[in-house]
Amino acid sequence: MSPSPAQTPRQYAPLYFLASVGSGGLVVTFFMYLMFWVKHPGQPVPVFEDILRALNGGSPWQTAAIIAAYAGIAFFGFQNLKSLFWNIAQYRAFRQTAAYEKLRQTNAETQLLAMPLALAMGINVAFIIGLVFVPQLWLIVEYMFPVAMIAFLIVGAMAFRLIGDFLGRVLTKGGVFDMTAHNSFAQLLPAFALSMVAVGLAAPAAMSTTPQVVAISILLSTFFGIAALVYAVVAAITGFASMLQHGTARESGPTLMIVIPILTVLSIMVLRQDHGMHTTFDGHSTPIDTLMFLTKVLSIQLVFLGLGLLVLGRQGYAAQYISGSDKSAGSYALICPGVALSVLLHFWINKGLVATGTIAKFGVAYWGLSALALIAQFAMIVLVLRLNRKHFGSTPAPHSVPAE
Repeated sequence: MSPSPAQTPRQYAPLYFLASVGSGGLVVTFFMYLMFWVKHPGQPVPVFEDILRALNGGSPWQTAAIIAAYAGIAFFGFQNLKSLFWNIAQYRAFRQTAAYEKLRQTNAETQLLAMPLALAMGINVAFIIGLVFVPQLWLIVEYMFPVAMIAFLIVGAMAFRLIGDFLGRVLTKGGVFDMTAHNSFAQLLPAFALSMVAVGLAAPAAMSTTPQVVAISILLSTFFGIAALVYAVVAAITGFASMLQHGTARESGPTLMIVIPILTVLSIMVLRQDHGMHTTFDGHSTPIDTLMFLTKVLSIQLVFLGLGLLVLGRQGYAAQYISGSDKSAGSYALICPGVALSVLLHFWINKGLVATGTIAKFGVAYWGLSALALIAQFAMIVLVLRLNRKHFGSTPAPHSVPAE
């Protein structure tokens, strides 16, 4: 079940774009099956021909994994795009309301960054769908990279415009930013949007064979990645200070784990850049460098996962907003951390542990660790389906208070 025009919450909130982002993230988790379990000689990612060859000559478990990946990508890809278009239509109507004008005068103005975040995720999802469903796409992929980078730059410009509107207001008019309502990591949403643009811009660095395209990809993605980091650090420090003083805002509790998806997409950006520097510019890093980098990132993510679960548990968030009767658009923020952990675990296992020879690919240890990624993925599938049913079922959603 996913949003439709006939199933509209009584009060729309831009955070409903996170429903699209969550489904898009699940597309990526299913693509990991193909990325690391299907051989793809000749290019850094699997394409339709690689998958077809594996289906014709692979083992029964590989066939089952490919079928599951195709089903997951098709289903959640459709959900991602359907939710994205629904949100765009709702957002256009929302901009004509007094609620929109009120939101633009509060801390919650940064919720508007959920739109470029979802648009950037939508471009990534469209590219994955093309890779796995369109035959011979790789023959024209070099022509697609400049178009993709232009699309991401347009989304990035939109994100910067919204950030500029917000910062221009709060930094030039004293007293308009409410520090007492800054008691969460909700203000990290702009950083999440910028990081999603960064990872999209980094894709040509890993896949193009044209030096100019690779160089431009590395430079542009670095700029957006650094901008995301700077914004995230500032927002996290000030937000944590406010939480220490005022406690964590109950409805914004899930934002405590937004650091997890930000770090995952920035880590993938770094890996893509590293691949491009290696294949195109003869820049070298070793597998142990990659393992240590991903281990450090994963360690930070686990710290924030523990912090987020601790606070959510003490607040009884799940009982109120997941299994209870209360509804909050911000609940969709819970999907991104689980998806991000699943994806980074796949990279940590395959690009780190396997690449260094620490564990054997497809051995007992490999599947034991991969099971953690699959469990996280399955839990997020259950969560997104439950939230869709809760928020977009036959009964309209109640008043949703925008989280600040």
